[in-house]
Amino acid sequence: MKVIIVGGVAGGASAAARARRLSETAEILLVERGPDISFANCGMPYYIGGEIVDRQKLLVVTPERLQQRYRINVRTHSEVESIDRVTRTVRIREIVSGKSYVESYDRLILATGAAPLRPPLPGLDLPGVHTLRHLDDMDRIRAATDECCRDVVVVGGGFIGLELVENLSRRGARCTILDLNEQLLPPFDREMAQQIRQELERHGITVRLQDSVTGFSRENERLQVQLRSGSVLAADLAILGIGVKPEHQLAVQAGLAIGARGGIQVNAQMQTSDPQIYAVGDVVETQDFLFGGPTQIPLAGPANRQGRMAADHIFGRDVHYRGTQGTAVLRIFDKTAACTGWSEKLLQRHGIAYRKTYIHPAQHASYYPGAEPMTLKLLFAPDNGRILGAQGIGGAGVDKRIDVLAMAIQGRMTVYDLEQAELAYSPQYGSAKDPINMLGFVASEMLRGAHEQITAEELAGLPSNTRLLDVRTATEYAAGHLPGAINLPVDELRDRLNELPVDQPLVTYCQVGQRGYLAQRLLKQRGYHVRNLSGGFKTYELMELPIEH
Repeated sequence: MKVIIVGGVAGGASAAARARRLSETAEILLVERGPDISFANCGMPYYIGGEIVDRQKLLVVTPERLQQRYRINVRTHSEVESIDRVTRTVRIREIVSGKSYVESYDRLILATGAAPLRPPLPGLDLPGVHTLRHLDDMDRIRAATDECCRDVVVVGGGFIGLELVENLSRRGARCTILDLNEQLLPPFDREMAQQIRQELERHGITVRLQDSVTGFSRENERLQVQLRSGSVLAADLAILGIGVKPEHQLAVQAGLAIGARGGIQVNAQMQTSDPQIYAVGDVVETQDFLFGGPTQIPLAGPANRQGRMAADHIFGRDVHYRGTQGTAVLRIFDKTAACTGWSEKLLQRHGIAYRKTYIHPAQHASYYPGAEPMTLKLLFAPDNGRILGAQGIGGAGVDKRIDVLAMAIQGRMTVYDLEQAELAYSPQYGSAKDPINMLGFVASEMLRGAHEQITAEELAGLPSNTRLLDVRTATEYAAGHLPGAINLPVDELRDRLNELPVDQPLVTYCQVGQRGYLAQRLLKQRGYHVRNLSGGFKTYELMELPIEH
């Protein structure tokens, strides 16, 4: 068996090592266009920022190690130019010498990845305009920041863009981040991403949304970044992080099936439309785990698993890739943002019925020193409570909760399962009623009809005679409240029921939802038609809705 792998990094290197573990006799050839076959591309922003000091730490596996330990024939600085599916051969060109030659294969794995988007803008090739994909890109950006790191413009508010502005800011740069969308972090819903915008601005980052770059020029040895809004930003450095596109040219030339967004179409065994050719990583279109259908989510974890699975199938193992659900995490200064599954806006776009709830717990027992708050959002099916997606923003412990919820989605679990989840507890790590349990309690009670909620977006559609009841303390109320709300603290509620007519609908709310829920339960049992505001005043604030003082 002769296996040729085109491309390294996550998918290709993983496939090569796995193939050798499964077959000591197979001939394995890995062809890589650059000098490095496997490097930690997720670590590049942190080397630029100086948090990772030793560049060598980013080299996961060197060509020498792969050759010595695995007896894999590694050819760097080499590019596969074409595939002949009839003769099962590839033409390879040595980049330095220009020499071309042909190699045969029994199985071929394409792991060519994705390249940063470079729109045809004037001045895109000027000195000081960069993208980040390879280690040499990283080295150029690092050298530029070492030389002059005053003003930096980062175009794109996704994961890479945000990691770059954090790290460049730590180097002392004045950073501006631009995005054409109305929010940062597209996989998140707007009110959740709002907390990341606040964190960036708290650290001096300028955030400009619904604006984009129209071109670059140079004046007085500095970049001039022209914007669609008409503004011009002077900068020493500009970095494009507006997304990636699959490097599918080989597949297109070979006549393999390509999806609508440019990804190579594969089956559950990572085979392309030619069963002798496999494709893995950012170059492929896979299936969505939750609802099926094609999806394209460039993440390192899926790429590694796909590379392993392609090798498994080549050597006779019965494997099936279950699909991608988009679990991701990001640190921005003192905040962590994590998500899994579908967002609310994605569910709306596809017309899928859902319900949602918010909670704002601490990451561990509040009596233990150092408890940090977080916001968790859960999306679930209104009929059976199946978990559809989750997002978390906060300090420590956010990643843990989203990982638990990611596994719950993998297990096709429901909110009723979250009620019963048994998780490790010690006051340094969690609470006896973990935030996971709390999500289950709230969502399950909603489905049972015992906890009637209303979202902040739904407030505008309430009947005119609805009364908004703020059950926080008078001090909290005075600091800011919903327009037209009356203040009736929950601890005084039983003694002041005469102030609330039974024939008027009520909406209760507190700071994060718990006291509002207590008030809702109390009033409902006394005959009132009452709903509680999901996530309380804290979630309402994230929606950027009007507030009275």
